[in-house]
Amino acid sequence: MNPKLIAIAWACLCLLPVSAFSQGVLVTPRSPFPLPRADREFDSMRSPRRINPPPQSTYCIESLNVSSRIRGQLAEVQVEQTFVNTGSRTLEAQFLFPLPHDAAIDSMTLMVNGEELPAKLLDADHARRRYEDIVRRSKDPALLQWIDHGLYQTNVFPIPPGEKRTVTIQYSQLLRKDHSLIDFLFPLSTAQFTSKPVQSVSFRIAVESETPLKNLYSPSHPVNVERNGEKHAVITYETKDSIPRRDFRLFVDAQEGDIGTLLLSTRSDADEDGYFLLLASPELNHAEVPRTPKTVMLVIDRSGSMSGEKMEQARGAARSMINGLREGDLFNIIAYEAKVESFRPELERFNEETRQQALAFIESLNSGGGTNIHSALSTAFKSLQDKSRPTYVLFLTDGQPTVGNTDESEIARAVRDNNVVDARLLVFGVGYDVNSRLLDRLSRQNRGISEYVRPNENIETAVSNVVKRISFPVFTDVQLTFEVDAELHGVSQVNRVYPAGPLDLFEGQQLVVVGRYRKSGPATIRMTGQFGGKEKSFEFPAEFAPAGSPGRYQEIETLWAVRRIGEILDDIDLEGKNQELIDELVRLSTKYGILTPYTAFLADENVRPELLSAANSGMAAESLAQFDVVSGQYGFEQRSLKQEFRNASNAAEFDFAAPGFGGGSGLGGMGGGIGGIGGAAAQRRSAPSDAASPADGTSRQTVIQIGNQVAYRRGKLLLTPATASLDLEKDRSKITEIERFSSRYFDLVSRNTATENDLLSLQSEDEQLLVELRGQVYLIK
Repeated sequence: MNPKLIAIAWACLCLLPVSAFSQGVLVTPRSPFPLPRADREFDSMRSPRRINPPPQSTYCIESLNVSSRIRGQLAEVQVEQTFVNTGSRTLEAQFLFPLPHDAAIDSMTLMVNGEELPAKLLDADHARRRYEDIVRRSKDPALLQWIDHGLYQTNVFPIPPGEKRTVTIQYSQLLRKDHSLIDFLFPLSTAQFTSKPVQSVSFRIAVESETPLKNLYSPSHPVNVERNGEKHAVITYETKDSIPRRDFRLFVDAQEGDIGTLLLSTRSDADEDGYFLLLASPELNHAEVPRTPKTVMLVIDRSGSMSGEKMEQARGAARSMINGLREGDLFNIIAYEAKVESFRPELERFNEETRQQALAFIESLNSGGGTNIHSALSTAFKSLQDKSRPTYVLFLTDGQPTVGNTDESEIARAVRDNNVVDARLLVFGVGYDVNSRLLDRLSRQNRGISEYVRPNENIETAVSNVVKRISFPVFTDVQLTFEVDAELHGVSQVNRVYPAGPLDLFEGQQLVVVGRYRKSGPATIRMTGQFGGKEKSFEFPAEFAPAGSPGRYQEIETLWAVRRIGEILDDIDLEGKNQELIDELVRLSTKYGILTPYTAFLADENVRPELLSAANSGMAAESLAQFDVVSGQYGFEQRSLKQEFRNASNAAEFDFAAPGFGGGSGLGGMGGGIGGIGGAAAQRRSAPSDAASPADGTSRQTVIQIGNQVAYRRGKLLLTPATASLDLEKDRSKITEIERFSSRYFDLVSRNTATENDLLSLQSEDEQLLVELRGQVYLIK
């Protein structure tokens, strides 16, 4: 195995998610002040050709606080942003604020250090000329991202060296609404114009609605949602020391009914299937929505390796499970080492008396002996016979099978054969000594999820989070069907749907389903399952977007690609290598810039551009041999990461544009496994001591994402997947050269869509961009 490739793979595993946002940028009105950017500073540090003196005019963003109140379609927003002059001379600057696209701004107030300053709102035409002027003077195309936005700007105000200025903006905005969906958008990535990462970012949105809130979802950032009753919620997001890469977006869906369903879709090419996102949430705390009694079985490892703190945490996890049960639930506890012991011979009905008895049993558990996984799981599943209830088996282990039948395939087959009630198996692998491939096989064959708990993490926290999610099943064993009027000639309207059914919906949880669709136009979505112990169907009208429609929901495509990559990795891991899957893995990784430990070579700027082609998958095939490692830290990390891909509920959890070695990825994530409730919690990675890093200790962004697009940096050349196979010399007749910031350049900008200008905005100083626009290849020099 290539040692460098292994090091790159570890680097990918070890980087943290980078997501931030901002609202404004400082510019000088006359002098060609270059817009500061932290990644530019990193790049200049890498160059051995010259030593650059400290910049005389530059700034950083110290803090950013955004708060908003959404009532119906009206958003009241306040943004507080603190700038620090890090240069050696007074910075005479204007504050520019790009307006949300298509925003209807009602009123706006701007203050600098508590003093209100005059400012003016520029319409789209004036704003475009202003953006172009800044791009010309700064020789930096980054602001092309906002060239189609309106603009709000102040008069000039000074910032002396080393001093701070806090800019506060208050405004009201009428949000776009499409049926029940309210779309809340901030042009926040202007915080990339800072000489250092943003130290502190906080974001808080309070949502109030006259009708029940059903789906609250951000396709751009991994937000936290706290519901306060059925008509109020608070959405928060926080990060430290980060550089922004994307604007912030929030979908608010309010509608009546027991189940709230929302379908979003996007399609760029009539010859290819489109992409859809389905969100579904049950009514919250509604008296008429029945609470379905469930069965919960806890199978807990108490072998010798669980001694000490781990055993205490395991007891805490068991207590959390018991205290999370409700009247009418059935339960049991099985503790195992070499021998298997049950709390009760049969399932017990939960009440206060049995709760106390179960807690006493838990306190009596001690560690010692081997690990008899086969007998423990066989005992658990043989006692489950009632198919009318949703059933969940929580299986906790910290080691490999050492006693009884230890064959991985036979253990998995025995569990599958004994699972006559179609129970969902929720697996918790604790520490690096587990057979992670066995655990993934068990969860996959039994409609469950795998959670991985690192040695320094708390077992009780991991288990109690899942117990909390499954507390109130509302709609279980749900099958989704999609019907359209168009003729499909016997094929399904949807394909490659993740997660695949049947699914469970829980109170307070949101189902996130992605997939591809064949025919555009009106459709009917039908959800059929067990609702309050009885079979019930719900129908919802929907619309699959036609080809070429405005790309309002392009994030859906990236989220689908993340989950598809997770499924490919799972298939290769559990079923063996398959060349078609390997080719598809490389193709998706290349197109979307989604790095894995097996395609990390895409981030190596020393790799020849033509190796970005999906036709060359030899390096990926070689690195996929790492799946032969089933235990130890590397085996553990591989399966943990794979599950995060499979269960991602938001593509922003994989923000691969973060500066770091190889432009690698932040690979944390909150999952959407069992009907959107599972998945690994966002976790920090620790690199092995011999993990590779750049020789000069700096970061270099070699894979750059913007929206659904990606570019690869190869020396001084920036490539896209569409141009990666071209040779600048041999294919010169196919390429049109354009000088940056020339009249031809801005003519091209004026003809581009906003998405195409996003690609142009990526180009750095002294860098050439090879890009295909509307069928023509351009080399922008």
